[in-house]
Amino acid sequence: MDDSDTTQAEVFIELRKRLQSGRLVLSSGFAEDPSEVDISTGSSYVRIKGAKSCCNIDLPKGVSITPPSCREMQRVSGDGLHIRLQLQNDNDMEVLPTLIESLKAQKSYLFACQSCRETILMERVFRRVLPLPNGNWNALVDDWCCHPDPFANRKLLPRKDDCLLGDTFVLVNWGSGPNEALILEPETADTDVSKENGGKDLMQKPNKNVRVICKCCRAMLGEVISSDTLKLYITEVTVKSPIEDSENTNLLNRSLFVENVIACRIVEVSSSQSTFRFSVQGHDGKAYILLWLLNADTLLVSSKTSVSGSAFIPSEDISYNEHKSYCASNVVKVLYLPCVTSNHKDIVDAWEKDIGVHSLPLPVTTCQELLLLLSASTGSLPPSMRTMNTFQVAFMKLASN
Repeated sequence: MDDSDTTQAEVFIELRKRLQSGRLVLSSGFAEDPSEVDISTGSSYVRIKGAKSCCNIDLPKGVSITPPSCREMQRVSGDGLHIRLQLQNDNDMEVLPTLIESLKAQKSYLFACQSCRETILMERVFRRVLPLPNGNWNALVDDWCCHPDPFANRKLLPRKDDCLLGDTFVLVNWGSGPNEALILEPETADTDVSKENGGKDLMQKPNKNVRVICKCCRAMLGEVISSDTLKLYITEVTVKSPIEDSENTNLLNRSLFVENVIACRIVEVSSSQSTFRFSVQGHDGKAYILLWLLNADTLLVSSKTSVSGSAFIPSEDISYNEHKSYCASNVVKVLYLPCVTSNHKDIVDAWEKDIGVHSLPLPVTTCQELLLLLSASTGSLPPSMRTMNTFQVAFMKLASN
């Protein structure tokens, strides 16, 4: 392996629970020769010993590796040793629902900024919680109606005490006007906004480029849709019941939160709408990433994984101890293609015209965060597994029970 490639994980395991198969990759830094490797398995664990170190891997309850499958090893140039595995799986994973799937009518909620945890909307009880039409519904109206489009130039907005659910955002009625925790800010710097009234002038004359900003940390949370309607993105806010005292630790780490939310959301959308291709678009309407969901039944172990942070941002603990322990994570496997360059303009244009591609609108800064997470995942993979055709390969951690 090229010594300059220091991003590859020393130990990498990909397990497919439905196929009951997987592979283990050991870099040359862990073991250079098959004779140096000894693999033992037990109930929900794997122990791998190399010439200089060993590691223990904890698997979810009900998942185990079949011992005879660990014997055949193959050296792959640039990667290290590849070992094919067979597993037994009696574990039924349940993905935790995102905000879009968990909001219910007649229940009380507090909305908070995810970045700083400051409460932005006090206790709200929604009389109705309704889904918005599919993002491509406008393109299908001509097939539904034999007369001119009755919805042309009309927005679907929530009434008082309503909450409308998009794919990556919620629309809430803000009838009481701006509060002290939020600032309304135009996209362009030449628009004069009075800081004393918190942007009430913009609420009176709403503009599609007016952003909703957290006053405490200056994070963008959403946009102003009309004089009494806010769009809040699910990657920027958290929602909880007023009676909840403890806070989920997954909500505190920004990278892990973004990774969990987007991974879980594409699983939800693919399950409900049988679509597996997504265009991640900024709030400016531009496509930033093309995502292709391959599977959601993967268990992943990587020595690059940070336990407390994102699945693929390297852990702060980079010491090379003789004994190491890792835990398997439930992940989704995706193909992705950055749209920030014009290298693959033909693919981007084809996806934009394809009605089977589902758009996922997010703030531009979150699109950039997601691209960094995907790139970090790709860099941690064995070199032979990093690309597929013109797309790059990545894994995203799922929040699950």
